[in-house]
Amino acid sequence: MATILSVSGSPSATSRTARLLRHLDDRLAAQGHDVIPLDVRTLPPEALLHADFRHPAIVEATALFERADGIVIGTPVYKAAYSGLLKSLLDLLPQYALAGKTVLPLATGGTTAHVLAIDYALRPVLNSMGPAHITPGWFTLDKDISVGDDGTLTVAPGTAEALAQVTDQFSLALGGRPTLLAATA
Repeated sequence: MATILSVSGSPSATSRTARLLRHLDDRLAAQGHDVIPLDVRTLPPEALLHADFRHPAIVEATALFERADGIVIGTPVYKAAYSGLLKSLLDLLPQYALAGKTVLPLATGGTTAHVLAIDYALRPVLNSMGPAHITPGWFTLDKDISVGDDGTLTVAPGTAEALAQVTDQFSLALGGRPTLLAATA
C-alpha cells in the first residue's frame, strides 16, 4: 500500500488536532498503509524561526515529504487560518514538495465560523505546492472531540462518520482497500 505522512501543525502537546490525526492514522494503517506521524511542534524551534533549510531536522522532514505517496495535513484554526507553526514548516519545504502527492486537509476549531479555513486559507497554499490531487477535507469542531482521563479519544457520531468518509476517500485515492471498520473515525 501507500506511505502516508500525517502532519500535525498544532503547537500544543495536548492538541485535539494531533490526537485526531493519530486516531485517523490508525484507520489508515488498518487499511494497509504505512503511516508516519510528524508533529511539527517537535521540530527544533531554531530551525523553524531562522528558516534554516540545512538544519538536519528540516532535511529529515523534507525527506519524509519526498518519501510519502500521500500527505494528511491537520491544523487547528486560529483567526480563520491554519497555524503559524504549520506555515513555518511549509515555508521551509521545496516549492513543489507535494508534487505527485495526494493530500487530505483537515482542520479543527472552536466555531463553525472557521469552517471555510480549509478551502480559503489552507487549500490554496497546498495547491501551490503541486499536489496531484487534494481530496475533500473536513473541519471538526473542538466540542466534537473529547479525550478521556485514560487518553482515549471519542469523536461525536456524526463527525466520526464524516471523518471516516473523507479518510476512506483519501485511502482509496491512494489505492487503499475499503475499510472493514465501522465508522469509528
